[in-house]
Amino acid sequence: MQYLPNILFLLALVAGIWFFTKNIRKIIRNIKLGRAVDASDHKAERWGNVFRIALGQSKMVVRPLAGLLHIIVYIGFVIINIEVLEIIIDGIFGTHRIFSFMGPVYDALIFSFEILAFLVLVSVILFWTRRNIQKIRRFWAREMTGWPKNDANYILYFEMVLMVLFLTMNAADVALQQGVASGQFTSDAASHYIQAGAFPISGQLAPLFEGLSAETLILIERTAWWFHIIGILIFLNYLYWSKHLHILLAFPNVYFGRVVPKGQFQNLDAVTKEVQLMMDPNADPFAAPAETEEEAEPAKFGASDVMDLNQIQLLNAYTCTECGRCTSECPANLTGKKLSPRKIMMDTRDRLEEVGKNIEKNGTFQPDGKQLLDDYILREELWACTTCNACVEACPVSINPLSIIMDMRQYLVMEQSAAPNELNVAMTNIENNGAPWPYNQMDRMNWKNEA
Repeated sequence: MQYLPNILFLLALVAGIWFFTKNIRKIIRNIKLGRAVDASDHKAERWGNVFRIALGQSKMVVRPLAGLLHIIVYIGFVIINIEVLEIIIDGIFGTHRIFSFMGPVYDALIFSFEILAFLVLVSVILFWTRRNIQKIRRFWAREMTGWPKNDANYILYFEMVLMVLFLTMNAADVALQQGVASGQFTSDAASHYIQAGAFPISGQLAPLFEGLSAETLILIERTAWWFHIIGILIFLNYLYWSKHLHILLAFPNVYFGRVVPKGQFQNLDAVTKEVQLMMDPNADPFAAPAETEEEAEPAKFGASDVMDLNQIQLLNAYTCTECGRCTSECPANLTGKKLSPRKIMMDTRDRLEEVGKNIEKNGTFQPDGKQLLDDYILREELWACTTCNACVEACPVSINPLSIIMDMRQYLVMEQSAAPNELNVAMTNIENNGAPWPYNQMDRMNWKNEA
């Protein structure tokens, strides 16, 4: 019975890590359903983006208040997790504050953990207030109902509870340390609560426990300790279903983010080569076809479903935190159009998850009569986009909704000939007249008379 808590803790830890690993492998499998992309270029720039955008949070602070609060939560969780390492070691081996031998260094660490925990708690409360009381417009769009809305609040509640448990655990620990030091508590069960750490926040809470017996304080401290670490394991595994998966994926997503100029669109090699052939009077129209896979005509132009997208686009979908900065900057959305870049990413992730469940059920993907186009993303949304790149510029983790929109537009134009009439007219004029206006080349300057 002496080692039962250690065994239970080890089982909970292994189960939590195993379940987390299982879900991460599902995400990797789903992302690999997309087309492979060569992202071996611009390595220095990519790593620079990771340090500047992902680690440095440079695009978050464009909106100062939200950016500052996010940085506090971000730094708080990163640094406070150092103590999680101590909790894990203590849980496995039955020790208590195993790192306390570091003396003043340990005191300084606990001091910083306490301050950060308090700041994280305040920041999370402010985030909740902004979302639910102030009701900032981008958090109440049509796609932010049901699960997306609840998920955002669940995460905030999780973080509040974890910080409260952390401070409660420390406050009971402080009360026990003081009782042992003063000789008030002399039982063997309390003897290992030696003076260790500096507690600027929970130290102020310790007087609330005055008059309680050592056994009661130990029960409070152990209960908070257990709920805190189990809560962390639950939080870790909840990420798979949550928009907060970006905690893990933001770093690779920023690394693989766009490094070429935003206005530069990706051309299809097969189409480019055909156009060059048409424009070269000396070219042999009966020349042998391309031999390399890159030059060969693709089996399908553009994208109608998630399997047609590339792996970076699918990584983008899983990384989206639904913050809505993209949608709040989108001129189409601001003028009342149905397009929401955030919804494009959410729909892509939802469809990808649906495909993943199909694979789990059948071993391989079996046609289900659905696709990303029409069943999730409407054509009206796609053609509302002005391709201004405002959404790409606004995203704090380098997500590119425009690339998905353009690939789906390409499918509509090149596979279904389903472009809007205005675009068809312009393309016909370009083909026949070399310009988008309805004048032959002899009269091509007539457009100026209509200006």
